[in-house]
Amino acid sequence: MDRRSHLRQIAGAALERVDPYAMVRRTLSLEDGGLRIATEGADRLIPLGGFSRLFVLGAGKASAPMAKAVEDLLGERIERGLIVIKPGHALPLRRIRVVEGGHPVPDGSSASAAAELAALADEADERTLVINLLSGGGSSLLASPLLDPAHPVTMPEIQAATHVLLASGATIQQINCIRKHLLSLAGGRLAERIFPATTVSLILSDVVGDDVQTIASGPTAPDATTFAQAWQSVETLGIERELPAAVTKLLRAGRSGEIAETPKPGWPAFTRVTNLVIGSNRFALEAARSAAEGLGYHTLLLTSRLVGEAREVARVLAAIAKDVSALDLVCRKPACLLAGGETTVTIRGKGTGGRNQEMALAYLEEMERDPEGLGGSVFLSLATDGEDGPTDAAGAFAEASLIERARERALSISNYLRENDSHTFFAKVDGLLQTGPTNTNVCDIQVVLIP
Repeated sequence: MDRRSHLRQIAGAALERVDPYAMVRRTLSLEDGGLRIATEGADRLIPLGGFSRLFVLGAGKASAPMAKAVEDLLGERIERGLIVIKPGHALPLRRIRVVEGGHPVPDGSSASAAAELAALADEADERTLVINLLSGGGSSLLASPLLDPAHPVTMPEIQAATHVLLASGATIQQINCIRKHLLSLAGGRLAERIFPATTVSLILSDVVGDDVQTIASGPTAPDATTFAQAWQSVETLGIERELPAAVTKLLRAGRSGEIAETPKPGWPAFTRVTNLVIGSNRFALEAARSAAEGLGYHTLLLTSRLVGEAREVARVLAAIAKDVSALDLVCRKPACLLAGGETTVTIRGKGTGGRNQEMALAYLEEMERDPEGLGGSVFLSLATDGEDGPTDAAGAFAEASLIERARERALSISNYLRENDSHTFFAKVDGLLQTGPTNTNVCDIQVVLIP
């Protein structure tokens, strides 16, 4: 079996482990008239007899299979429900209404979905149990501008700000810090709307470090960030002149205390909130490690917290692969190196791609520069949601045969990398990984195989 097939098998095992439906069913069970919630770090039994109503709310790329798992378990106990999904991610549900929002850039459907979900949250009272299902993409899908009459911001201005942020090379922490101070349900504001009901949020993490304040912009988590920090991110990124004037005006007003801060740790709204991460990049990497070992590779899991510019990370991974290839350093051959996290791309060219395709192209460039040191290795970088950037690919492979195809077609790897045009390059040399939407999202995964 060729090594690209091994890469596919390893990636497939990782995706299977973080299937949203399966993770929710592992987490929830009915027991002794109550709802048992069991994760690695928590085990809680909620007596259902203490509640007269049960709502299910949610937003994110994985919310439909998560909602189906809850519906299959709780059935007619669910009185009302609403989840917001990315177009094309729907599943048939009986008790929970499904609506679509815009992604990765919010639109009018995001705002109307946020309004509908907020109205349902407002109906919850102290005898209501609310199960929230949150995953990556929730920030955009559940987006409506913060309502401050003195500093109005429109949806087109939120859209323009999102485009600027996505192209700036900002980390997800920086992006969501700003979003939490621009959006009406982000940064714990949904929890305020639900209170005094009891809330349990089941969260699938697409954020390095699994910080519940950042995942989906933390709608049910207390927000430790401030308007001042949001503005500091704007200045650090150097995007003040690129953002719409209304957005910068609102952030400055918040920094000066003219707008109420997001709800903070210790506020009453969070006394009845439990936030639980039930799936993450680490779970996917551990499954990938088991699959690689089953294929006969000595395996080293480097990190689940990979960040930085995608092309620079590729060069670091290539350097480690060279040491393994030449010296059996850090891992014996045949070796499998695994990493996960979420890198960034600062867009300077006019091409099309995503951070995973850019990383694979940068790794391929290193292979071309040092065929002796890296020529025997193969590399795969993929987005676990199956959608790398604004493309139809999950990621891309890097292997020696692609260099030969590029030469035959007179394609310059360096030129395509300079233009951030990784998708176009890999489409020409048959190097794309295309999975279609996976209905999960736990950041990205990188796999290096060294014979």
